[in-house]
Amino acid sequence: MSSVLYDAQGPRAKRRNVLFTGVFMVALAALVWWVYTSLDDKNQLEWALWKPFFSGTEAWSTYIWPGLQNTLKAAALAMVIALPLGAFLGIARLSDHAWVRVPAGVVVEFFRAIPVLVLMIFGQALYANYTNVSSDDRPLYAVVTGLVLYNAAVLAEIVRAGILALPKGQSEAAVAIGMRKGQVMRIILLPQSVTAMLPALVSQLVVIVKDTALGGAVLTFPELLASANTMIGYYGNTIASFTVVAVIFIVLNFALTTFAGWLEARLRRSKKGTGAVLSAEDTEELNPAAVGGSFGTGGEGGGLPGSKTHL
Repeated sequence: MSSVLYDAQGPRAKRRNVLFTGVFMVALAALVWWVYTSLDDKNQLEWALWKPFFSGTEAWSTYIWPGLQNTLKAAALAMVIALPLGAFLGIARLSDHAWVRVPAGVVVEFFRAIPVLVLMIFGQALYANYTNVSSDDRPLYAVVTGLVLYNAAVLAEIVRAGILALPKGQSEAAVAIGMRKGQVMRIILLPQSVTAMLPALVSQLVVIVKDTALGGAVLTFPELLASANTMIGYYGNTIASFTVVAVIFIVLNFALTTFAGWLEARLRRSKKGTGAVLSAEDTEELNPAAVGGSFGTGGEGGGLPGSKTHL
């Protein structure tokens, strides 16, 4: 069956694809076998090393769960602060006023160019020398600060790119009916760009979840990976502990991307239809200048009585 993008595969192409698939599966099986034998030779598959995760709750209640709570807390705080801040900076970069556009651009480019780990270390020093934040809370504050500053700058570019990707006629049509710039952005551009931006936004949120591990590696923030390191010193099961932590991160990020996919599909379904239909009264509310006949001469408020305006 042919497509507008490619022709249907012929017999030779099908045989070649089957051959490539077979070679890949053999290579994958060989890689899995090599990993298994290597771990077995190092005695990393012994039941005693994996037992703490499958029998009893000490490892989970003492190490895994507290670390997971701190990871989720830092990631959630960073998301809640970075998302609106990034949206504000992205919209500010699209301003017609240079005194708004230029400072926003400087802030975005500055923090986007600095590694997030450097921002975390800077935040740690800032809170240690110039604030009264306790030493117990300082690592959390530093991690959230670094994540917010870096990811807000990246999210600002995502928002700006999503809005610029919309057809120019969208904003021109809104201006033509008398909508103000704020109304154009709030009512026309942002709702449409959210669906297009969602995959990139979710990818950046996944980065936020993973980057919390930097705080545990450098700032002694007791997140999930740092808790696993502590557990390794007690149980001596390096491979097992890191494997469990990796699986937890995979589950967290998979849940996040799955929810985002569901939300994107829901948004796309909700936007299917013939378009919004506004009455003459609704049009006059959006465009006060139309009152008095700017839409025509067919009666008060312009246009024919009882007419509908399609946007």
